[in-house]
Amino acid sequence: MTTAKAATQLTVQARAELGKATRTHCPRASHAAWDPPSSRPDSVDLLEAQAKTRVPELVPIRYGRMLASPFAFYRGAAAVMASDLAAAPNTGLHVQLCGDAHLSNFGGFASPERELVLDLNDFDETLPGPWEWDVKRLAASIEIAGRERGFGAKVRRRLVLGAVGEYHRAIGESAAMGNLDVWCLHMDPAAMEKRWGMTAKPRAMKALDADFAQSHNRDNARAYEKLTVRVNGQPRIAARPPLVVPIEDLAQDQALDSLHEAMRTLFRSYGRSLQADRRRLLESYRYVHLARKVVGVGSVGTRTWIILLLGRDDGDPLFLQVKEAQASVLEPYLGKSAYADHGQRVVEGQRLMQAASDILLGWERVPEGLDGKPRDFYIRQLWDWKISVDVETMTPDEIMIYGKMCGWTLARAHARSGDRIAISAYLGKNAAFDQALAEFATAYAEQNQRDYQALSDAVKSGRIKAETGV
Repeated sequence: MTTAKAATQLTVQARAELGKATRTHCPRASHAAWDPPSSRPDSVDLLEAQAKTRVPELVPIRYGRMLASPFAFYRGAAAVMASDLAAAPNTGLHVQLCGDAHLSNFGGFASPERELVLDLNDFDETLPGPWEWDVKRLAASIEIAGRERGFGAKVRRRLVLGAVGEYHRAIGESAAMGNLDVWCLHMDPAAMEKRWGMTAKPRAMKALDADFAQSHNRDNARAYEKLTVRVNGQPRIAARPPLVVPIEDLAQDQALDSLHEAMRTLFRSYGRSLQADRRRLLESYRYVHLARKVVGVGSVGTRTWIILLLGRDDGDPLFLQVKEAQASVLEPYLGKSAYADHGQRVVEGQRLMQAASDILLGWERVPEGLDGKPRDFYIRQLWDWKISVDVETMTPDEIMIYGKMCGWTLARAHARSGDRIAISAYLGKNAAFDQALAEFATAYAEQNQRDYQALSDAVKSGRIKAETGV
């Protein structure tokens, strides 16, 4: 196993030789294979194991959302793929993994300078591990999304090769750059236009620009307008069960005051994980209200809260999302995190991989939740221009640009945390790895379809309960 830290002790030539030598025990062509072993765990068993640590009444919503389509299933099945990747060839060249780098986990959000940046935006599973695991998850997601859109096999392959090829190209570019230059790399709509605009279809680029332009509408003022009501003259988060449930509807009257106080304490104490200047900003807001919120697909059932805060007056709202951080699905195969607090694991991984992170991103452990058990959480702004494109409505030309953006972004993130020179040398100058990943994506899409059907059959048999349309 090699890391960026270890690589700093080697010359550039030695790092390149290490990457090339890795092909001996892990040939690039070996990544093409997906032949599930007879001992492969049952995919529904893996999902049920995850459900044991989640809010029981929300688990059927998770299954229902996963059954919406094979792509939706894939989004929720990071634990299944982690098990499969662990049985696959492994380069041993480690980076900070996203752990769930599918198409819908990329998008845009506001930088501290209030500019839109394009980046990874989900780090619940982040952990150090082999760089190719993230690339395989991205490649398979493109193949699966393409099938869902009805694209032909040649088109799907071209899209996968486009994204993987961009990863290959970008990691090679970073290998020739200085450390600080790599650290300062970032992607925004203007950079996307500059890098791919000349080769992209104008209509596709225009459509993506329009999608990202909508991010400016997703801010605290808009969240306040959509998510709150007035109760006895005071702003409160509106109830929309089961997706948004105010704390008053979850706790007994006698416990309500103590829960509000516990959340005020969390609000204050999590500030210790922020920079001092950002902690001062946080302290200028006051706690107002709390509600549980269902988010995403794979995250459904984890304990996620939204907190309403007010600053100068009622016209100065701030919404924070307090999201439970459980053990990464990668830990059974890559070892436990170096951080005892999983909230810190998520935050430190996010800060390492993102070009710019939310200024209020932090973590805190709650000694006693509603169920009386300690829980780890990470905290960030709920709506800070955060936006992702609707993959399930995109044209092939749009996915081509977007997939390349994802490949570039993943390479930039890996270059910050891993040995970019060794990875580039391993990939080499030809397309052997790119072609292998296209083959893998096709084979794994078939596996995903079988697993999707297994979940559907489990619902039909009564083995598990799914609540659809929520």
